[in-house]
Amino acid sequence: MKVLILTVGITKDPLEAALAHHTPGGVIFLASQRSHPVAAELVRDYGEAFRHHTLLLEDEESLLEAYRKAQEALRKALEWEAQAIVADLTGGTKPMAAGLVLALTGRGVVFSYVGGSARDPKTGRVLPGEEAVRLLEDPTSRFGVREWEGFVRSFNALNLPGALEHLKALLSRELSPSERRFYTALEGVTEGLLLWDRFRHKEALERLRAHLPVALAVAEAWGHGAKVRVLRALEEALPHLQAIAEAPGPTFPLLQDLLANAERRARLGRFDDALARLYRALELAVEADVFARLGFQLKDPKTWPEGFPQGLRDRILRPRGLMELLEAAFELDLSFGERGTLAQRLFGEKARLQGLLQKRHESILAHGTRPVEEEDYRKLLSFLQGLDERLRPHPTWPAF
Repeated sequence: MKVLILTVGITKDPLEAALAHHTPGGVIFLASQRSHPVAAELVRDYGEAFRHHTLLLEDEESLLEAYRKAQEALRKALEWEAQAIVADLTGGTKPMAAGLVLALTGRGVVFSYVGGSARDPKTGRVLPGEEAVRLLEDPTSRFGVREWEGFVRSFNALNLPGALEHLKALLSRELSPSERRFYTALEGVTEGLLLWDRFRHKEALERLRAHLPVALAVAEAWGHGAKVRVLRALEEALPHLQAIAEAPGPTFPLLQDLLANAERRARLGRFDDALARLYRALELAVEADVFARLGFQLKDPKTWPEGFPQGLRDRILRPRGLMELLEAAFELDLSFGERGTLAQRLFGEKARLQGLLQKRHESILAHGTRPVEEEDYRKLLSFLQGLDERLRPHPTWPAF
């Protein structure tokens, strides 16, 4: 069934022309208190030919009310299981027409307008019998506005697979060469970020190096401020990603990236996942500190130097828990004559750390059944940040 949504003014002729042209199976009238009699006349004269429903506006000059009534009209049309919806904006006040367009653009609705070249010189209205119906293209459909809005929402919510789906929808449209170049490059950038979020740093770096300069160049040529700002911020983050991808072992940039990954989970309210990452970050902090100071990988015996205390071997490679690893690292540093190291400071905070980690142990992702609250995550993150400057998350990705 085709449903026609009509804004109703005080002139009946153009509305009759719209009804005759579209021959709808259902009509929804948007009328004011002043124009309601016109809608009633149309129902009286033609109501047997179609299903009908009338929505009244209290204030015909309120854009907000017109917008809401148009949304209500769309819901009614969908309730009628309309297969095609036409919105005619000829009648009514300018706010009524504007509200109709604002509410229904990008919703798969066809717009129409009853015009004509022969007009009354005094009123400017089309003369009776000279009406001509024009179908108006929804500009948001041509320019992919809804798809872009969907991409931005998904990107900002860190739903990168969803963002990619919106880009695929944009790329399926008829685009100019520069648009196709930009959206193809942006697809590559988004794929790179998805790889980065999954800790596939080398692949992410390769993808971003290939596509980020192209997307940024087009955005700069267009002069699109938000696109340029986001892409430049990602460009500035590439050296950090490169440091991770090319690192020969556990490093503080990798640790900072893990903390940033935890922050992204926290932004989404996934505090169990975020806290689990902080638990791994504690272990990685010891590994990165040993690697930075002593030049070998704590968990790789092939890299251990002469004089490595063999009595610590199993306690480091197969610890019964984080605290045993911290204690073993503490003793390892002592054997190499190191004092005041990060591992020793962490072990020195053993009692406080155990209290902070208790919430993690009770988590459903660890050994318990309770959900992790934001406060649980923030307390442990604050502890880490206060312990050492190197235990701070790398700046989060930009948003549109």
